[in-house]
Amino acid sequence: MSVLAQGHLNKMQVTIASEPADQATYLLQLGGQNININALLGKTIRLEHLGEIICRHCGRGTRKSYAQGYCYPCMQRLPECDVCIMSPEKCHYAAGTCRDPSWGEQFCMQPHVVYLANSSALKVGITRVNQMPTRWLDQGASQAVPIMQVATRKLSGEVETVLKGFVADKTNWRALLKGQAGEIDLLAERDRLLQEAAETLQALLANVADSDYHWLDYMPTRISYPVNQYPEKIVSHNLDKEPVLEDQLLGIKGQYLIFSKRVINIRKYTSYLVQLSA
Repeated sequence: MSVLAQGHLNKMQVTIASEPADQATYLLQLGGQNININALLGKTIRLEHLGEIICRHCGRGTRKSYAQGYCYPCMQRLPECDVCIMSPEKCHYAAGTCRDPSWGEQFCMQPHVVYLANSSALKVGITRVNQMPTRWLDQGASQAVPIMQVATRKLSGEVETVLKGFVADKTNWRALLKGQAGEIDLLAERDRLLQEAAETLQALLANVADSDYHWLDYMPTRISYPVNQYPEKIVSHNLDKEPVLEDQLLGIKGQYLIFSKRVINIRKYTSYLVQLSA
């Protein structure tokens, strides 16, 4: 076994390849190198946490990672760690209390889409227009379709809040890693959902300018993942408790590496100094 790379973790970069058709292709950027994770399928690899965590914003060493890669002070003050990131409908930009208005203008006052996806089951979600299909790939969705475009992140969160009264807005990560989700007719589900939520949506949009939203009519995107075998039992590996993970790589889905005995969410360990060997 030889060392492939060493550096601080970040989420895997993922794109949809044309060959094999519609399959996710993963790169792990580590220490200035791009490691093709798909090429490691079937091999025994070793991922070792070397004991260092560096804040992804300020570069300060931290004993614990907050909000996927930040130190505690940065987590407390940065806009990308505020409560409205997880709950966009709680955006407080208009109240003048945004942690960094210029950041809010760049990331939140931009067009967003509301979408339906099939990951562990049918779910509703939101993302910036330029984050399609990356958001779906990061969630391990096998199908996805945008259904509405709106002017701001807050409005997308408000629409999502309405729709999640009729459909889930979370992915069951254990179900995601147990196998391929059964195919769903997303267009039929879209029509059903919008009909069920019509009255509540109409009330929400009554005070929204027509130019701030429009409905979309796209065909669903299909995505397959490089998985040789799904695990019978889902056991999550914790690098804080067990700094070494050495096992046969069976698959990659979402931001998870699937091994014969464990799974690990790479994004969870953003900013951890690791060494990758194979």
